[in-house]
Amino acid sequence: MSTQKQSPLTLFVATGLMLFALFFGAGNLIFPAHMGQQAGESYFQAVLGFVLTGAGLPMLGILAMAYTGARDIQQLASRVTPWFGVCFAVALYLSIGPLFALPRTGTVAFEVGVKPFLSEGVSDSLLLFVFSVAFFAFAYFLAMSPGKLINRIGKILTPTLLLAIAILAIKIIADPMGGLTEPQANFQSHPLVEGFLAGYQTMDALAALVFAIIVIASLQSAGVSNNQQLMRMTMGAGVLAAFCLAVVYGLVTYMGASSVEVLGWLDNGALVLSGIASHYWGTLGQLLLMIIIFLACLTTAVGLIAACAEYFARLLPRISYQGYALIFTLISCVLANKGLSGIISFSIPVLMLLYPLTVVLILLVFSHSMFKGYHAVYLCTMGLTFIVGLLDGWKAALGLPDAVNAFLTNYLPWYSIGLGWIAPALIGFVLGMILVACGAKKKVA
Repeated sequence: MSTQKQSPLTLFVATGLMLFALFFGAGNLIFPAHMGQQAGESYFQAVLGFVLTGAGLPMLGILAMAYTGARDIQQLASRVTPWFGVCFAVALYLSIGPLFALPRTGTVAFEVGVKPFLSEGVSDSLLLFVFSVAFFAFAYFLAMSPGKLINRIGKILTPTLLLAIAILAIKIIADPMGGLTEPQANFQSHPLVEGFLAGYQTMDALAALVFAIIVIASLQSAGVSNNQQLMRMTMGAGVLAAFCLAVVYGLVTYMGASSVEVLGWLDNGALVLSGIASHYWGTLGQLLLMIIIFLACLTTAVGLIAACAEYFARLLPRISYQGYALIFTLISCVLANKGLSGIISFSIPVLMLLYPLTVVLILLVFSHSMFKGYHAVYLCTMGLTFIVGLLDGWKAALGLPDAVNAFLTNYLPWYSIGLGWIAPALIGFVLGMILVACGAKKKVA
């Protein structure tokens, strides 16, 4: 049956599941699993913080794009300045695309799904190369027809993924591996904040501003032409996807939290998940985990290729959608062979800059009518947020001099826990309103 003949409810559910699958990729399993081990008895507070950035912010991002009717993130960010809109959009697309998130899908799929089956003496690098070529070739093929994503992902791949996760989760809830241990490191003092910051690594709040466009395009290709219905279904899909993400995050975090007594402390979430699957079902468990990881990573890879190619084909139309998709796929395939640890460590400084900007931009969009859309408010709020985000990114990449770090810790609220951008954003908002009162009455379009 064609998508045009579907009932609104069927189309809504399929779209919501497609969006969930686009979000739910490499980091959405490994990061909460590792966080669960670190949080231990404080896992509930940690997962609450993780859900705020890993599910709540993506939902707000989808709602923001639907609410404004912006055609892409560049148009939304151009409320600050046109050049900022271009720079922010390009940085965001490259981050969730060929530089970080997209190659990570292939690497995680290999390290968690395939590597446990390899025997000693087998060349991991050679097999990673072969696997990444096959993985990204398949993702490229699926991304060549963006209008068919609802059928391919929302109706086929996502239900299979959710069924596989449910099988593993039900077993763990019914028969926990062990009790919860003492929280580790910063999870002892502020688990909610640590969970909030851990959610950055999913990159889903960034991706939300991109995937909303895919959802809208897919609904349009399915025959939804009324603007009000289009916006309602997009918003509904965002809420459904966020709910599914929150449930899965809670389950995966609990898996990690209850695994320490048996597995001990492990270095990353990939090892945690592999150990859990082996503990319950041995080789069969590893096969189940391989299915989960492969489907999660594949659906996200397809969405990222499609989104990045569509944007750059409009920004620089000399190259076609198919050409950009091929370029980004090849770059991602190459970077995937650099290894998971390298990709994660390289991405953290960029995320420390982009995430605060994304959060503040989304909040400004929803409060747009409150301050009547004055340009000075956008400029001052985003400007001060950018300065602190840049410092956080520099600190994560290269470190800051002790004197500078001590000064910021002493005088900038919440800087020591990674949330130093909040106070400058609030100051920027107030400063913008003062400028408006002094006569800066220009409004954004």
